Amino acid sequence: MLSLRSRLCRLTTKYVVAPKLNNISSIDKARKDMEKMARFSKLPPHTQVEKVTLNGIPAEWVYANTAREDRAILFLHGGGYNLCSPNTHREIGAHISKASGAKLLLIDYRLAPEHPFPAALEDALSAYRWLINQGLPGKSIAIAGDSAGGGLALSTAISIRDAGDPLPSSIACISPWTDLVFTGNSIKTNSEIDPLVDAPAGKVMAENYIGDNDPHNPGISPLYADLKGLPPLLIHVGTDELLLDDSKRVAKKAEDAGVNVTLKIYDKLWHVFHLNLKAMPEARAAVAEFAAFIKKHFE
Repeated sequence: MLSLRSRLCRLTTKYVVAPKLNNISSIDKARKDMEKMARFSKLPPHTQVEKVTLNGIPAEWVYANTAREDRAILFLHGGGYNLCSPNTHREIGAHISKASGAKLLLIDYRLAPEHPFPAALEDALSAYRWLINQGLPGKSIAIAGDSAGGGLALSTAISIRDAGDPLPSSIACISPWTDLVFTGNSIKTNSEIDPLVDAPAGKVMAENYIGDNDPHNPGISPLYADLKGLPPLLIHVGTDELLLDDSKRVAKKAEDAGVNVTLKIYDKLWHVFHLNLKAMPEARAAVAEFAAFIKKHFE
């Protein structure tokens, strides 16, 4: 049974993208609304934010003053590849840094529809290689993300493996979007009950990102990739969310490929509930677990 606070959060946490989102002007409005919401973020005390540009990509380090210099988390924000920025994910990034003891790098990767696939993947790979070139070994880097950023984290790790680059220590995903073909049953069963996102809006954003490419491309939909040889993988997902089956199926496929997988399913919780840090003790506990996984695999 959800607490009163969680039920209130369900009522008030509505995705700003309208179900009939279908043009650049409505995407622009959604982006502005997300940025306005980000103004209410509150960072933990003693959080540092340092703007950087890496290989031409705007980014920022977000880290607790106790974070180690020799450990980094590349965090890829969600937003359906169409929305959001480091501003919208700075708060959760700061909490992950504090709990994991590592510096966290948020990149402002290029968004669709202006920049369809493979722009986001290219930027994520560029950021990872930038970290390697700063002298960090792969075992001192984790790749993490939520929603589209969770899917992008998987696609990035797959591309790193295929290129023969040093693998990260772990991959940690919150509600990853792994199937832009939309074949999961929860797309149908949970579209009306997930308070954060629904299928019509998701399909518009998917089309914007896919462009003229095949949605089965593993760089777009990591569910269709060979997952063999990936580092330890964590997936958090809720029972009431649109992408429940995206998480369950990719976890099963990774496990079958011999990957060390931890799948945590939260009862009666929804898409990326972790963002509700101020309102929900469930979110704070889940973020702590998420960070603990990353810290464990650094060690």
